[in-house]
Amino acid sequence: MKESYIYIMTNKNKTTLYIGVTNDLIRRVYEHKNHEIKGSFSDNYNCEICVYYEKYNDINQAIDRETQLKKWNRLKKKNLINSKNPNWIELVNDNEILNIDDLT
Repeated sequence: MKESYIYIMTNKNKTTLYIGVTNDLIRRVYEHKNHEIKGSFSDNYNCEICVYYEKYNDINQAIDRETQLKKWNRLKKKNLINSKNPNWIELVNDNEILNIDDLT
């Protein structure tokens, strides 16, 4: 079964959070960074930095988790990010995903 991810993107000022789900995290983050989906939320708010992700083996679990996180308030989302990535560093570039579990 193909892996899936939920992920959280932010902008350079860390004022906006975007939560998404994908089966290809590198490709999807590339699309965000290059504003390939014009007029989307992440395009409008310049969400170009992936600061959090979780990996799943079942897309349905990933979708359920995405739905759950989208209902959370900002403080709860920030606490989740801080628990794994306290410095909010970029986790994904064009060809690599940093292991989020190695950051803390």
